[in-house]
Amino acid sequence: MSTLDEQIALLTQGTVEVLPHDGLKTLLAAERPLRVKAGFDPTASDLHLGHTVLLNKLKTFQDLGHEVIFLIGDFTAMIGDPSGSNITRPMLTPEDIQQFAQTYQDQVSCLLDLERVQIAYNHTWLSPLSAADLIRLASHQTVARMLEREDFSTRYRQQRPIAIHEFLYPILQGYDSVQLKADIEIGGSDQLFNLLMGRTLQHAYQQPEQTIMTLPLLEGLDGEKKMSKSQGNTVDIQDPPDESFGRLMSISDTLMWRYLEVLSLYDSATISQWKIDVEKGCNPRDIKLKLAHACVARFHGEDTATHAQQAFIDRFSKHQLPEDIPTHHLTCETSLPLAQALKMAQLVQSTSEALRLIRQGAVRINQTRVEDNIDLPIQTEPTLIQVGKRRIAWLIVQPLTQT
Repeated sequence: MSTLDEQIALLTQGTVEVLPHDGLKTLLAAERPLRVKAGFDPTASDLHLGHTVLLNKLKTFQDLGHEVIFLIGDFTAMIGDPSGSNITRPMLTPEDIQQFAQTYQDQVSCLLDLERVQIAYNHTWLSPLSAADLIRLASHQTVARMLEREDFSTRYRQQRPIAIHEFLYPILQGYDSVQLKADIEIGGSDQLFNLLMGRTLQHAYQQPEQTIMTLPLLEGLDGEKKMSKSQGNTVDIQDPPDESFGRLMSISDTLMWRYLEVLSLYDSATISQWKIDVEKGCNPRDIKLKLAHACVARFHGEDTATHAQQAFIDRFSKHQLPEDIPTHHLTCETSLPLAQALKMAQLVQSTSEALRLIRQGAVRINQTRVEDNIDLPIQTEPTLIQVGKRRIAWLIVQPLTQT
């Protein structure tokens, strides 16, 4: 059994803030299982590496014998968390939310022991609220307090719209803590206002106020914006192993250190030693291989990670092609412009992106670089298309009449 100080050191490792400062120590000193809550709004189809920052901390609490609550915000997802947003978020359909919620529950098993996790859905207590209930709940907060939030205050100063329902989001998130009787709530550093709302409402409902712990936000693959599906800069938990490995190897050397530290893949002493090794001349690529291997192993297992690493080395270091290149059958009347073919094969998001990549020389046909939007003729033999280093496919262009 770890000592109290050892538990505090382990649980606070990598956190941005713990409030109140002595809250965690007081709770742990009681020597009882704590109810630790983290909420995830199912606003996209997959969990990504950014989500795992919270999941890793939940696992630490779980390993120490505490009760972990994985809260799926299927009700609050219909509002959309306004944190960090400079516009009103579009509301999702109930059908999308239900589909995403099931996906989240399925995917979290790769990090947490689901037999010891309480999975909760906040529609359970939020849907039955009457208009009178909601008014009473909203009475515990003021407009002035809401406008202290940076995102709201910025939009207010810039005369950008703030919808009334956005004010309800942090109130409803705080009410989740009341219903779950949370001892601790963890969230990203952009969630501080919402987490404090939980303390406010627990006090109003004469409950002990939860301790809150904020964790750093993980930047996306671009190294600039927060990892987010809407930014297209994610590594998803359920991405194919080879794809995840390749995407992680594409990040900058600077971002590599950030990922190693925030994702808790290795202890701080090991990471510090690697930094010293790089300063002495070690190739950062060798460290990045360890990062990619550890991430893929966490979600897919050691053997799969090793296979993905070898496939990456074979493909990019030895110029070999992977064995599982997808084949796309495209149809046209006489010929197909390359940019259109790239979009149809989902190798790019748009024809404008395809044209830009072609002009930049990032597209190869049968391993030969092309810089013009040439036409692909109707053919019976597949053509090898490569976009950048990681996107690759066989294309077969067929006439419209062919089945």
